[in-house]
Amino acid sequence: MYHLFASKINSLFPQQAPATGIGLFRLLFGLITLQEILFLIYFNHLIFDPIPYMDVEFPMITFFLWLWAAVAFCLMIGYRCQTSSIANYVFWLVFVNFTPMQRDFDGGFDLFMIGANFFLIFMPIDKAFAIDGLRKKLATPFVHYSQYPAAQVSRLAYYLPVIVCLGFLYFDSAIHKMFAEHWRNGLGAWLPSSMPYYISALDMSWLLNIEPLQKLIGYIIIVFQFSFLPLFHVRLLRPLYFLIGVGLHLGITLSFNIYPFGMGMLIFYTLMMPFSWYKRLGDWLRKPQPVLTVFFDQQCPLCNRTVLILNHFDILHAIDFKPAQGHARHYSAFDKLDDRALLTDLYALDREDRLYAGIDTYAQIFIAMGYTAVIGWIIKLPLIHSLAGAGYRRIADNRARLNCDVSCIKEPQLVFQPTLYERIFETGTEKQQKRNAYKIGKVLLIFILLQLNCSLHYGLLYRLKVDTRQSPIASILADMSNAVLMFSHTFLGITPHALYLHDHFEGYNHLLAITYLDANGVEHWLPFVNEQGRLLAPNWGRVHSMWANIAVTPNIDELRLKKFIMKLTAFWGKKLDLDFENTRFIIKMKKTEAPFTWERDLRNKNLSGDWQAIGSAQWQGKEFKINLPKDIDIL
Repeated sequence: MYHLFASKINSLFPQQAPATGIGLFRLLFGLITLQEILFLIYFNHLIFDPIPYMDVEFPMITFFLWLWAAVAFCLMIGYRCQTSSIANYVFWLVFVNFTPMQRDFDGGFDLFMIGANFFLIFMPIDKAFAIDGLRKKLATPFVHYSQYPAAQVSRLAYYLPVIVCLGFLYFDSAIHKMFAEHWRNGLGAWLPSSMPYYISALDMSWLLNIEPLQKLIGYIIIVFQFSFLPLFHVRLLRPLYFLIGVGLHLGITLSFNIYPFGMGMLIFYTLMMPFSWYKRLGDWLRKPQPVLTVFFDQQCPLCNRTVLILNHFDILHAIDFKPAQGHARHYSAFDKLDDRALLTDLYALDREDRLYAGIDTYAQIFIAMGYTAVIGWIIKLPLIHSLAGAGYRRIADNRARLNCDVSCIKEPQLVFQPTLYERIFETGTEKQQKRNAYKIGKVLLIFILLQLNCSLHYGLLYRLKVDTRQSPIASILADMSNAVLMFSHTFLGITPHALYLHDHFEGYNHLLAITYLDANGVEHWLPFVNEQGRLLAPNWGRVHSMWANIAVTPNIDELRLKKFIMKLTAFWGKKLDLDFENTRFIIKMKKTEAPFTWERDLRNKNLSGDWQAIGSAQWQGKEFKINLPKDIDIL
């Protein structure tokens, strides 16, 4: 098996593909990480404080979250990619494994993000849409951007993360689904979409009420997940798997309130899109002809660097930058300018041969780029135009120029340390590449064994109720398996993917919500669970997981439920500026159904229904008193 992997990897090793998809993957991964950090900052007192706002255990947590946000932002824009990807991985490890996020506020995709970030460290993430690429160009400013070839990377940089992070996840998840009755009935997508705690505000009743379609979707998901690993790379099937996968995870993002998981999975499809589609998409987005031609002083270091920067962000190729010395005299618009005046300013010509100079050129550049047009319009405002023009004039008149031809310039070579990808994939000799291919084969085999350990232990033995403690040897093997799983779980994100199965929904026949009575006795709903039983934004993601997967379950743990009611009332009470001494919280319950066979209009039935008060709670200083029935499950 190892030699088969090594042979296949060795054949793919030299095959090249555009770096576009990997650049987009890095950008979106950083963006999703950043939004999750901002979510943590907003809910930091709920998540990290033993008693929100009243007992602050980690006073520096916000500082470290903002530090993490800075790292995620650097990763998103591609600044110092190698360092920021490693730092981001460390932050994920620390926050997921050493804070309350691990036990009470599992985001449902934390381990997935850890695994994805691990691969990100070894991927050529600086090759497209990255500031690092610009930094390398700026080190040699007199090399025109047109002389740089389009970035190409090994196809393995696309395939390996998809195999491990998507393929293994799908296969493990499909194994677990086979033990769930509603999945075997084709209702795996229908049931959670009908449960109020799990749905978004988007009303999908019209779709949920078509039984054949729901069953078709459910069975397609199972077939898709089982067949993804062996077939996704087949050229003719790749578009099909791409479209099904995008549809699946887009549906999760829009219809469920676990949008971070949906988006986290969705970004992997930037690596799944057929390479030819990127070319077609680029050809469609880019301007067929430049709408603006800019002329700059080729002997000015500042001008050359400015051109490189502007061209880097001109993603639509709307502007053509040309050295004034060699091209301006080919245009009649410059006939009235002598050579000295020509090199005094930055000039631009549009398609109507209108000539712009100085700060007006910059305004036209921003407008021509399209997505930065608002900056150009702002520059044109009278007061801002005057101030910007004065600043431009001061810089332009004091810039340095070289007094010799560009050909005599010796570029200082700024040495950039090779990335891990470059050390592995861009070694010079064929022999070394073959050696590296075999090493990658060994690593992939280790990943396969780690995933098999997870899937066999929890996907088969646990589901089949095999007694792994029946003998001393079996017990030792089980302990070894758990130890290996702990390692792969922590550092690689390999974990059982048993989401929303029968053991989660069986007996899930009640919802809990919290209201409060103000000093005047008027009842209000806490902005958490609404009258329908839906969790309101922004209480989604890991906050939803805390309530719907840990606090309120088919078998409620009274201590944990009281703990989370305490945390929620303290957090939202502070956010709403409630007078705790004169506010009484009411815990309400209503019945729902979670059948494993199809029922028409189940979503609306579960959203309707009457609430009954089953308990109350009140704060007295820092003391929280709560009254709840002993066994809520039997109510």
